[in-house]
Amino acid sequence: MASSVEALVPGGKATPGPPLGPALGPLGVNIKDVIDQINEKTKDFNGMQVPVTVTVADDKSVTIEVGTPPTSSLLLQEAGIQKGSGKPNTEKVGNITVQQAAKIARMKKDDILSYDLKAAIKEVTGVGVSMGVTVEGMDVRDFQKAVDAGQYDEIINNEEW
Repeated sequence: MASSVEALVPGGKATPGPPLGPALGPLGVNIKDVIDQINEKTKDFNGMQVPVTVTVADDKSVTIEVGTPPTSSLLLQEAGIQKGSGKPNTEKVGNITVQQAAKIARMKKDDILSYDLKAAIKEVTGVGVSMGVTVEGMDVRDFQKAVDAGQYDEIINNEEW
């Protein structure tokens, strides 16, 4: 019977210490090899917490599944800020472009409910409301109205989904 370990690890910087080391030790796998594989798969998410599932089969073969970081973490990274605003309605702390919103939407494609890029961009940018992040210099709500009105159709239609 396969055993599985789920943990949040820092992207590209997992260590043999907790939470992974103590959970993997009793399963009889080479912890260093597993950590190296995890770090290789999560290096693009440097500085973010990444959900990882390590499954160890009876024959000691290891399967590693890497989830995507929370949308809020991706927004922080794209906006180049450390944390969201404490007063998001009055204090704006960062700004992203439509292209950056599309990039995040593509990263989260498997985790979000939208069927097309336009809706996915609106879903992703909606997280920015509570973080004090603007899009194209506009409040997120105004940006979403502009998207509905077709103001960004040319840019969005040129992006890959």
